Amino acid sequence: MAEHEPMALAMRLRNQLQSVYSLDPLRNEEEVKVKIKDLNEHIVCILCAGYFIDATTITECLHTFCKSCIVKYLQTSKYCPMCNIKIHETQPLLNLKLDRVMQEIVYKLVPGLQENEDRRIKEFYQSRGLERVVQTSSEDGVPDSAGLGYTSYDHSKAHYYRNDEQVSLCLERQSSTTSLSGKDKIRLIQQKFVRCSARAEVRHLRRVLGHRLRVEKNQVQMLFNNESLPDHMTMKQLWLSHWFGKAQPLVLHYTVKDKCAR
Repeated sequence: MAEHEPMALAMRLRNQLQSVYSLDPLRNEEEVKVKIKDLNEHIVCILCAGYFIDATTITECLHTFCKSCIVKYLQTSKYCPMCNIKIHETQPLLNLKLDRVMQEIVYKLVPGLQENEDRRIKEFYQSRGLERVVQTSSEDGVPDSAGLGYTSYDHSKAHYYRNDEQVSLCLERQSSTTSLSGKDKIRLIQQKFVRCSARAEVRHLRRVLGHRLRVEKNQVQMLFNNESLPDHMTMKQLWLSHWFGKAQPLVLHYTVKDKCAR
């Protein structure tokens, strides 16, 4: 459905122009002057009543909002504020997608909007003494000629799992087959609750626990109902097969073997 978003957007604007001016802007060679107010219903966020900034579309219904507006709204709801369709059962943020085509159109239609937004971003970073990272290429590695202000953050340097569905885990130690210092035990008890990507695998948990316990990864074994879990199993697979319908966190157990017992 996301593949048809740019075409759907172009057709909506085309139909709007046809209904207002009785012209087809895609075929008429004459210059067509458009009043911004005639297009406001397509480029204004209903949550803040301002023009889209970081235009973000709900993939389930294709309604668009400012990114900050819809993210804040979905902290207390999982339904679209326009059509009330359920966006996602548990993680509505998963079904949001930056609408680059819409944002580019808004910046081209509204004079000075992009410049004002760039200035506000620059002032924000300067007031906090932060360095602004500017993206020099698009996701496919081809130089971005659009110059969109909302892509100023270099997502290639962000965490690979940043926008994934998240799973809450409780890591309980099943037995004490190796000795730990008192300080290590206290640290482990304090950090037994973990929130990670649904794509994280069992081998990742083993590595994290090995690091926390100061033992080698192959000394750690992950268990569910006393059964060893395979390294390649993801948290989503584990959740769907063993924990679906239950409240978070998903409880996992682990054991630590003596180094000589490998």
